[in-house]
Amino acid sequence: MLRHQLLAAAAAFALLAAATGSAAKPEFGTVGLDTAAMDTSVRSGDDFNAYMNGGWLKTVVIPPDRSSWGDVARLREQSAARVRGLAEAAVKAPGSADETKFGDLYASFMDAAAIEAKGITPLKADLARIAAIRTPADLARTLAALERRQPPFGYGSPQPSFPVYPSVGIDAKAPTRASSELLQGGLGLPDRDYYLVDDPKFKAARGDYRTYLAALFRLAGISGGEARADRVIAFETALAKTHWTRIDTRDADKTYNPMSPAELATKAPGFDWKTYLAGAGFAARPVLIVNMPSAMTGFASLAATTPMQTWRDYLTARVIGNAAPVLPRAFVDADFAFRGKALAGTPELAVRWKRGVGQLNLGMGDAVGKVYAARYFPPAAKAKIEGMVAEIKAAMARRIDGLDWMSAPTKVRAKVKLANLKIEVGTPDKWRDYSGLRIVRGDAFGNAQRAAAFEYARNLADLNRPVDRAQWWLTLTPQTVNAFNAGPLIKLAFPAGYLAPPAFDPDADPAVNYGAIGTVIGHEISHSFDDQGAKLDETGHLIDWWTPADVKAFEASTGRLAAQYDAYEPLPGVHLKGRLQLGENVGDLGGLAAALEAYHMSLGGKPAPALDGLTGDQRFFLAYAQAHRSILREAYLRQIVATDPHSPDRFRSYNVRNIDAWYAAFDVKPGDKLYLAPADRVRIW
Repeated sequence: MLRHQLLAAAAAFALLAAATGSAAKPEFGTVGLDTAAMDTSVRSGDDFNAYMNGGWLKTVVIPPDRSSWGDVARLREQSAARVRGLAEAAVKAPGSADETKFGDLYASFMDAAAIEAKGITPLKADLARIAAIRTPADLARTLAALERRQPPFGYGSPQPSFPVYPSVGIDAKAPTRASSELLQGGLGLPDRDYYLVDDPKFKAARGDYRTYLAALFRLAGISGGEARADRVIAFETALAKTHWTRIDTRDADKTYNPMSPAELATKAPGFDWKTYLAGAGFAARPVLIVNMPSAMTGFASLAATTPMQTWRDYLTARVIGNAAPVLPRAFVDADFAFRGKALAGTPELAVRWKRGVGQLNLGMGDAVGKVYAARYFPPAAKAKIEGMVAEIKAAMARRIDGLDWMSAPTKVRAKVKLANLKIEVGTPDKWRDYSGLRIVRGDAFGNAQRAAAFEYARNLADLNRPVDRAQWWLTLTPQTVNAFNAGPLIKLAFPAGYLAPPAFDPDADPAVNYGAIGTVIGHEISHSFDDQGAKLDETGHLIDWWTPADVKAFEASTGRLAAQYDAYEPLPGVHLKGRLQLGENVGDLGGLAAALEAYHMSLGGKPAPALDGLTGDQRFFLAYAQAHRSILREAYLRQIVATDPHSPDRFRSYNVRNIDAWYAAFDVKPGDKLYLAPADRVRIW
């Protein structure tokens, strides 16, 4: 059987090389490793990331329009350039109705002169509606109406735009049906810590935010901007005090709080929930999943006690800021000065076509992705990745069998869950239908609002039908450079944009591909068994399906991994948050172990050949470190430590210190900085 699998893999590589015009030479070196980027003066056991990437780190320059740089960022630049080509072709000679629409959407954004000529006129209707707010019912009705036309959460902001975010999700305790959910949001700074923590950098960010808010009012022709900015910040500071921490918002148990609208109104008095839910499209829903109940209570209290003038100032600033990308250049510059320069340390605004690609991916990403995949993702690439997925799933099953801490009944169900995982490679099984979306050439602002409203309406329609496992989330399209695990859907997706060198190189040595894309595949599989994914059973239900002893052993190991990451200090005095990043770090650790086992099994019992003076295991681990080479601007690093569930790449690569084979491969010994005694190495999956 194994011989047939290896022959099939070789055939897939050959087909892929032919389909892509490949000259059978990997992008980096002779095996797929950029050995010129190494710094062998660093001991591998002291800093494995620097050992593999130290030469690159000494010479790399972050492009002036980016907050970070690395191979993932480079793949995103490649994807953006390809989408630009598709968009420009659609502008000139569209081949379908969808191409006509996305060509018009792109052309409208690129027509900077038309946007300048309109000024702030397109926004006046929303500003007038906000200015007319006088009563609690007005406030509730306006909040709901504005929410329907804002960019969906997940694009360009680490949190939702308004204090309440109505979302259509999946009922974690009945995952075949959709759920109507309410989440916290509404902060203009990236996280509650930016308001509440006494840190000089956060204090500076608050000052920059005040300058930004005042600029928005001034540009919109609204007087008294500084005083209005002060009111907005005071309100948001009070709102921040009600917010859950990002660690708590990750907890699948804590965030599952079903209640009727009447219960919500009783537990969170002070806000006109009836009017709001009607405007949001949730009026007919008998049950709401309230993700952060105390935050809703705090918001409702603020709704009752905050003067209407403050609400008007707050909502005015929010809608102007959200609309900035499709407003005249002065608004774009003010928005970038705050979000780009102050918060992320980025020196230069991205050129217009890159921003246009971002708008296009947001508005009609699936339609663009259909053309993208047809052009850039040949069937042989799909076949090869699907083969690796099957191998790594099999390796994960073997690892579950070998666990010494999990009981036999739980192992059986864990393997059923693994078998149930639906894997989608390159493209979704089902494409979005954009026939109901109206795009008007020359109306960049209107197109953005209609696209947001279209997506909102599409989500509401999902409430009235069974959950569709075939569709992808809005933030994921074939051109996306990322991968995801859809939790209660028991599904993984690996978009075409990610499946390109160096993440996946058809001409690279197998050890390198297993260490790069193989660990990503293993990572996403392991998310089904991370600290939150493990709470969902084989059908996606949030339910206790482990024995108490299993849970105790699992939490002991994950606690040790969290403590390991708590100790890392990316900036002086700034430590990682091991509990915030625990899911991703469990995914990394499980992905490493499963991909390494799959690589070993692919050898069919034979020793791996030495190539470029490196053993197979060395090539595997070096590829893993290479896949995590990146550099970040300090302000952006500070932001992601506060908000991102992913550890910075340097520290993700350090997970090798928990894998026994890494020690043997690089002769890592006691005294080396990354050395862990065998008893201290975290072993989970």
